[in-house]
Amino acid sequence: MTIATSQKLNPEWKVIIFMVILHGGALFALLPSNFSWTAIGIAFLLHWVTGGLGITLGYHRLVTHRSFETPKWLEYFFIFCGTLSCEGGPIDWIGLHRFHHLHSDHELDPHDSNKGFWWSHMGWMLCDHPAKAEVPRMTKDIGEDPVYLFFQNYFILMQVALGILLYLLGGWPFVVWGIFVRIVAVFHCTWLVNSATHKFGYRTFDCDDASTNCWWVAVLTYGEGWHNNHHAYQYSARHGLQWWEIDQTWMTIQFLQTLGLAKKVKLASKSS
Repeated sequence: MTIATSQKLNPEWKVIIFMVILHGGALFALLPSNFSWTAIGIAFLLHWVTGGLGITLGYHRLVTHRSFETPKWLEYFFIFCGTLSCEGGPIDWIGLHRFHHLHSDHELDPHDSNKGFWWSHMGWMLCDHPAKAEVPRMTKDIGEDPVYLFFQNYFILMQVALGILLYLLGGWPFVVWGIFVRIVAVFHCTWLVNSATHKFGYRTFDCDDASTNCWWVAVLTYGEGWHNNHHAYQYSARHGLQWWEIDQTWMTIQFLQTLGLAKKVKLASKSS
């Protein structure tokens, strides 16, 4: 397989416009008329539902790496939560992340940290990166699943439906905080795993990339900041391997285990 990444990449204008709209909408939170403690609480709740249960637990540990198993209905629920993060469809997200792990911090890696913080944080998404063409090959296990296809094709409409629901419940403050602010916050928290945890922090394992363990990214991403641990043991459901490496998502998986809803949980051989 050969993918040329050295040529000039064309701007992905749909993505750029989408990002401008979302970030612009989040600025309306600065208006006094949109201030509401309840709306802020909704934003925090949806941050956990979409970023924690959806992206970190569902998209990443459950499906991308298959580090544990759940009943199919519960898997679909977590993927639904991740779809509401609006980080693209689940098939694209999972395919690109699997491809990233194959080539982490090498030329084929779509968010190669050697190209700078901005590039690894979000610059790579704003162009027609050739790695996007590899998604079908990387997602043969979910690419024809009708539920995944529905989420993939209608993630924008699902966000619109959520926005309408929030408007009916609390007016524009709920929409501004529960949609725009929350989406932008989840975006940048997730992207910090691609950027900050390949630049700041410490390395426990000598991986063939620049991955690091960064405590403050772990706080913001429900345990994803222990990224060097993850790259050393990609299959592990637990990323925080030391007692001080607090991993909220691992705690959630343990809770699901207690309920009998998480099985075949894979762990790093050196976890403590």
